[in-house]
Amino acid sequence: MNFFLAALGVLGVASSGPLIAATLGATTVSALAIAFWRNAIGAAVMATPTLVREPRQFGRITGREFRWSLLAAVALALHFACFITSLQLTSVAAATALVCLQSGWIAVFQLFRGTKHRWPVLAGLGIAFGGVVAITGFDMGSSSEALLGDLLAVAGGALAGLYTLAGGKARQSMTTGTYTTLCYGMCAALVALLAVFSGQPLTGFDAGGWLGIIAITVCAQLVGHTAFNHLLATMSPLLVSMIILLEIPGAALLAAVFLHETLPAGTYAGLALILVGLAVVVLGQRSRTARRQRLDPAGTRDGEPPSERLAELGTD
Repeated sequence: MNFFLAALGVLGVASSGPLIAATLGATTVSALAIAFWRNAIGAAVMATPTLVREPRQFGRITGREFRWSLLAAVALALHFACFITSLQLTSVAAATALVCLQSGWIAVFQLFRGTKHRWPVLAGLGIAFGGVVAITGFDMGSSSEALLGDLLAVAGGALAGLYTLAGGKARQSMTTGTYTTLCYGMCAALVALLAVFSGQPLTGFDAGGWLGIIAITVCAQLVGHTAFNHLLATMSPLLVSMIILLEIPGAALLAAVFLHETLPAGTYAGLALILVGLAVVVLGQRSRTARRQRLDPAGTRDGEPPSERLAELGTD
């Protein structure tokens, strides 16, 4: 059963990039429309069981919880704007690999906050960002449009890291349902404002466009991440984190089969470097956390919750 759920989760998250690229290329759906409806539907789905089980939770949200949730929502909105736009400019494989640098960016942000990482984490960061240089270098030689898409995907990964860290702060005292409903809802509202200012429509699409939006939301958001959240209760977080990294080759394979996307050999080498580097980062972070938990079974150090030190599930 776990193997089936893991395969379903990988297929779900890996399908995100190809489905978005196909929807943008074959319909009149805008990038911000995909981001808006994905979050709006996600908020509605998460709100329903929360309102049934704990209807008073939303009235107990503190100012601190709201501020951290708002920061997470802003980061998530900008993440989607960057990532989905990048899929219009560069390859699906490159955009997916670059945006999956989320766990690497979390480690970088922690460095700036004074966290001292073990050498495997630093080595993994070097390998992963070496892959970024390889991919952007090849795209620089092909077109300025592809290079811009790469840079937007890198920015999307950094914003996803910020979203994870801010969400970790908010979720110290909030239930998952309350936090995700609030965060996704505010994210949808912010994306709607971006759409108004940029002139991108949120409605008026043909049947193919709405089908694409529904497929993206169901496959990536509801199936992919729900499967991984379930696996966290039955498998070690380390193993789940490593399985999630299969999104990188999975998206490249799906794009090659269904979108007939071909890439230079150097770009595939860059994808491999990012995959290996992130695996080393995840392993280094997990071993560090495990060692601290042996010393402190409560899992805290200087008021820092475990969610601040772990790379959580991705957003795509």
